Amino acid sequence: MIHCYKLNGYNIVLDVFSGSVHSVDEVAFDAVSMYEHNDKETIKRALLEKYKSQNDVTPEDIEELFEDIESLKESGKLFAPDVYADKAFDLKNRNTVIKALCLHVAHTCNLNCEYCFASQGKYHGERALMSLEVGKRALDFLVENSGTRTNLEVDFFGGEPLMNWQVVKDIVMYGRELEKKNNKKFRFTLTTNGVLLDDDVIEFANKEMHNVVLSLDGRKEIHDHLRKTVGGKGSYDIIVPKFQHFAEKRGNQNYYMRGTFTHNNVDFTNDIFHMADLGFTELSMEPVVCKPDDPYALTEEDLPILFEQYEILAKEMLKREKEGRGFTFYHYMIDLKGGPCIYKRISGCGSGTEYMAVTPWGELFPCHQFVGDEKYSLGNIWDGVTNKEVQNEFKLCNAYAREECRDCWAKLYCSGGCAANAYHASGSVTGVYEYGCRLFKKRMECAIMMQVDKSINK
Repeated sequence: MIHCYKLNGYNIVLDVFSGSVHSVDEVAFDAVSMYEHNDKETIKRALLEKYKSQNDVTPEDIEELFEDIESLKESGKLFAPDVYADKAFDLKNRNTVIKALCLHVAHTCNLNCEYCFASQGKYHGERALMSLEVGKRALDFLVENSGTRTNLEVDFFGGEPLMNWQVVKDIVMYGRELEKKNNKKFRFTLTTNGVLLDDDVIEFANKEMHNVVLSLDGRKEIHDHLRKTVGGKGSYDIIVPKFQHFAEKRGNQNYYMRGTFTHNNVDFTNDIFHMADLGFTELSMEPVVCKPDDPYALTEEDLPILFEQYEILAKEMLKREKEGRGFTFYHYMIDLKGGPCIYKRISGCGSGTEYMAVTPWGELFPCHQFVGDEKYSLGNIWDGVTNKEVQNEFKLCNAYAREECRDCWAKLYCSGGCAANAYHASGSVTGVYEYGCRLFKKRMECAIMMQVDKSINK
């Protein structure tokens, strides 16, 4: 399978199953695009007719081009076969170990964000804080079910985890004790809205947190429109100085500014550039996922604008990098030479199998977006996973489980997509969130183009 597209003056050919990327001229682009479904004589006639005004395109040139294409096929860099289809389900049917937990240390929040999927941190239930005892047991559960895996990951999540900060600190210290006893290494991360960010949090996070995610939607008027305090005031002026101080103390690395764009700001690149101009260099901006009738929901009419915005972002990032003021955009991080291992590419994100969310009272869910939906309760940290039927359902969440993904060129980059988004869009974790797929494919085209540009303009 190949994917051919044009962007920013480049003619790009992606070979899906080998991962090879080719930047070619117009004639080669047309030839490769036609190659699988036409005989050589048909292709030759079509190319000679199209380029007849260009005297430098001859039958001999086209024959030489055919030889190049065949050579690339033989070397596995063009029209490579799909050797992964039969392996996708076998991988998940193995005895998987748990490698990561999302600890919901606080089902409460000091902001009242209108689009919050967690219902202002309560997850459609009661407000609650995780006790230290539950937090310790969660780490014990992770160690006990991690097999021979050494590196384990724990994300402190909410609600707003800083509303239970002492417990977060104590859980981390307990984890450091477990490392020595069990030959494990914990990578802790923290997601915060920043309202309670202070020097104590900064000092501890810089010492113990592998990564920190900071929530900011961009421009003041955009951010304050949906991210308000419980008193109804915008939070931009409260958090931005704290975030700037935090990023500086952290050496401008190992953090992410994470925003959400909605129908209110389809020109979201202006929010990204605003954050970059504030001095932040590690950026992410996610499309809102909500009910279609929500006033801020993205619409079909928004799609062409969003596609254009992703292209604007890619071009501006290349420009700024050349000027020495570049920044990272999470969705454009792609490694064409290495990248995720094939296990990750074909088996999915691991929700419900290798990764789980833990509520304040120790209940297990496939991921944070399923918390509160009782039919997706997996069990608890004392008894383990008891709902094997649901877990087996999540074992099928991979790039080959969805009929809609069968002929998709991007499936080895999205790994089958987000099970939660699929569930909320289609009613099934093995369904498809088609709107998100279209945005994802556009992001991948831009990310690959950027790598092509950097390779050519070293």
